[in-house]
Amino acid sequence: MRKLILGFVFLIGLSVSGQTSKELIGKWQLIKWTKNGKDKSIQERFKTDQVFQVFKQNGDFESVIGTESHKASWKLSPDNSELTIISVLLPIKFKIEYFDPQKRIISTPGLGTLEYKKVAE
Repeated sequence: MRKLILGFVFLIGLSVSGQTSKELIGKWQLIKWTKNGKDKSIQERFKTDQVFQVFKQNGDFESVIGTESHKASWKLSPDNSELTIISVLLPIKFKIEYFDPQKRIISTPGLGTLEYKKVAE
């Protein structure tokens, strides 16, 4: 019985891993930015509030800030705790603080904490 329960828990873990990657696909808008415990102004920093991350199934990634667009690639760690964005050989690793189908919070020491909401494309 114990092996059956452990097997079931393992299978649930695998399905959550796959689902998380699938749920990441799409367009996400930056709605809140916090650094060192203080809210930062997205509008002041980027000169627009139209700041997006776009994740595609094939691992392609696009950062959109106003009318500017930058291409890169992305990958999740096997346990879905870390998101890596690779832009021109420079990987940037983000810790995934929270993630559901409509909201995502990531952090990295240099930038702070970034909160995104999923939007229609």
